Amino acid sequence: MKIRIVNHSKHPLPAYETTASAGMDLRADLDGSIMLKPLGRALVPTGLFIEIPVGYEAQIRPRSGLALKRGITLLNTPGTIDADYRGEIKIILVNLSDAEVEIADGERIAQMVIAAHAQAEWVEVEELVATQRGAGGFGHTGTK
Repeated sequence: MKIRIVNHSKHPLPAYETTASAGMDLRADLDGSIMLKPLGRALVPTGLFIEIPVGYEAQIRPRSGLALKRGITLLNTPGTIDADYRGEIKIILVNLSDAEVEIADGERIAQMVIAAHAQAEWVEVEELVATQRGAGGFGHTGTK
């Protein structure tokens, strides 16, 4: 699939790191760096603008290594970029660690997955078809 992209950053385009990768890393496009205090958050620009085909979305997800090693994740996960959005991709980072964390220019801060989606058409009814599970949720199957 070809997706049109405008790169106003000083960094290379996102790329798949392996042949089986689902996500492409996104880099911070900063003048210098930013410091995230514990429980602090920041809207981090990437300098990227994309044109996704209708029927697809870009999902913005955390990077597992950044979360494990430094306590940095995304506040809204996954973030969704709709096909008709033309603004800059920006990432909402949050520091869940107990230490201040520096985010440097060019650092890989999130990953982007392109995914197909469908739009639903509601059919209003009086009741739903019964299933074995029914309304069971939130741990109804136990832990073992």
